[in-house]
Amino acid sequence: MYRLKVSDYFSSAHFLRNYQGKCEKLHGHNWKVELIVEGEKLNEIEILIDFKDLKGILKEILAELDHRLINDHPYFKERNPSSENLARFIFERAKNKLSTYNGVKVKEVAVYETEKACAIYSEE
Repeated sequence: MYRLKVSDYFSSAHFLRNYQGKCEKLHGHNWKVELIVEGEKLNEIEILIDFKDLKGILKEILAELDHRLINDHPYFKERNPSSENLARFIFERAKNKLSTYNGVKVKEVAVYETEKACAIYSEE
């Protein structure tokens, strides 16, 4: 099994609904996101997927969230924009975008709201 990991950043604001504490108020983060993919077979030029393509996929997904109030995004109208749900959102988007790459699957997505705290989503 081969695994590749790319990371990128975005900045945005959010607030947590039904939360008792500081995070119920509007606040922002400089989020770090790690996208890990895997596959069993390399392609005809002996790579799983071009890092350029993988970084582009992640950048395109994060552009939906960058410099905005995440609560206003359609995906988060009914869901709390927690780190956990952000990780799932990015995972699902990446899974959809990678469906055209033969045998490349999303393994997991990690979303860091600080250097010391992250949420990880996978389908395992």
